[in-house]
Amino acid sequence: MMLPCPHCGDRDVSEFRYGGDASKERPAHGTGDLQTWHDYVFLFENPKGPHTEYWQHVLGCRRWFTLARNTATNEIGGVVS
Repeated sequence: MMLPCPHCGDRDVSEFRYGGDASKERPAHGTGDLQTWHDYVFLFENPKGPHTEYWQHVLGCRRWFTLARNTATNEIGGVVS
């Protein structure tokens, strides 16, 4: 599978690291509610279909970006940011 790095162009997926669900909202800084942080860090959905994800180009520019991808077909929708 090829991923479109916004800085380096299309590269093989082996150059990247998956960074997680980009649609998940991070708890506010300084929130002392441990259950909220536990859920954010350890609980996740396993969606089938269109999804936004964080990826890092570890063997290239090392930058992070958000990618739209269909998890059922691996069709890339493009870089979101």
